[in-house]
Amino acid sequence: MNGSGSILVFRLIHIVSGVFWVGGAIFIAMFLLPTLRSVGPAGGPVMSYLVQVRKLPLYMMGAAILTVLSGLGLYRRDSAGFVGTWVRSGTGLVFSLGALLGLGAVGLGMGVAAPVGNRLGGLAAAAQARGSPTADEAAEMQRLQPRLASASTWVAILLVLATAAIAVARYVP
Repeated sequence: MNGSGSILVFRLIHIVSGVFWVGGAIFIAMFLLPTLRSVGPAGGPVMSYLVQVRKLPLYMMGAAILTVLSGLGLYRRDSAGFVGTWVRSGTGLVFSLGALLGLGAVGLGMGVAAPVGNRLGGLAAAAQARGSPTADEAAEMQRLQPRLASASTWVAILLVLATAAIAVARYVP
């Protein structure tokens, strides 16, 4: 594939997977988690289904990985192989900021949100199988829910900031 063909593929992958990732993160942080918390134990089966059956964390992780790898390819091309002059330009600095914000979201999502979400999904599945959570499970779920909400909110914030940086980077002198 020639250079212009590969750039189109990288851009397509970067934009489509990025839209899915950012949109999913915003939906989870602003709508899904607050709704699940407000309905209490009735939200457990929904969380369990999303994590255990629909594999939402895997889709989010896949979108994050595709976005980062395609973004790295685009960054490499735009910087002519990571040449310092371009990287230190206004455009290069803003693209770099967007990349760092996106990588921060990956770290927080994979390091905190995904493991906590998986744990909550497992607890919800166990509770659903028995009909209700044990006292220990209920206490752990209460402890984990705010952590997941906070991590998810920060992931969404970082991704919105990364998206904003990437959107304007080409226009920064």
